[in-house]
Amino acid sequence: MNVHPETERIELRLLLEAIYLKYGYDFRNYSMAHLKRRAEYRLSLSGLASISQLQHAVLHDEKMFLIFLQDLSINVSEMFRDPPFYKALRNEILPMLGTYPSFKIWHAGCSAGQEVYSMAILLHEAGMRERGQIYATDFNRAILEQAREAAFPLAQLKDYTTKYQQAGGENSFADYYTADDERALLCSFLKERVFFSEHNLVTDGVFGEMHLIVCRNVLIYFDRELQDRVVGLFVDSLCPGGFLCLGSKESLKFSRHAEKFEVVREKEKIYRKRRDA
Repeated sequence: MNVHPETERIELRLLLEAIYLKYGYDFRNYSMAHLKRRAEYRLSLSGLASISQLQHAVLHDEKMFLIFLQDLSINVSEMFRDPPFYKALRNEILPMLGTYPSFKIWHAGCSAGQEVYSMAILLHEAGMRERGQIYATDFNRAILEQAREAAFPLAQLKDYTTKYQQAGGENSFADYYTADDERALLCSFLKERVFFSEHNLVTDGVFGEMHLIVCRNVLIYFDRELQDRVVGLFVDSLCPGGFLCLGSKESLKFSRHAEKFEVVREKEKIYRKRRDA
């Protein structure tokens, strides 16, 4: 059955409003294109005929809501994603963080923890692990449990190893995990100064004072209004001179908060909060 695009947009907005009113999760300022794709994906698997039927199912069946919540969560990540970014962190940002007696890092929207543990390895190799505290947050409780486990499919290890080497890795990547028939389990020392907790960028408040915030490939799923609101949250959560790292397709160029940052590495999307911001 073909649905008029305007009718479909109304159905989608009603679904988001229903989720917010019933469960308190606010997706109303997410990109509509992203939400439409995720709703269509769930419809294709569930046999439901329309977004309106999905709304009814989500409202009356909490298990269906939790399933759809996983669909809406952004869980695509990998270790040392975009190696030039991690090389820039290693060579330029960590030496500056090393001038502090202690420092705090926030991974916002941490997914299953791949980038969190990549950071832990960088800190370890820089001899800075004991001085750095990593806070890793996501709104998705199930994905946080996966992150705490620090276990990844063996099939991903070849790619992770290559990216680690491209990012300037100083050791053998195999030093950081043990493997069984199906999974690689990261060494426990990488988790020692990592704290995972629930935090929703849309509805929760300041998480400060941070010396470095990493939020990569999350803002692209938000509309412009929500992007600005979240960047404002980062401004308030960063200490003066703190660093903000975004994803390769994200930028502060059109943000109303852009003047509060100076560009450190444009290509790698690394910014520094101005001390007078």
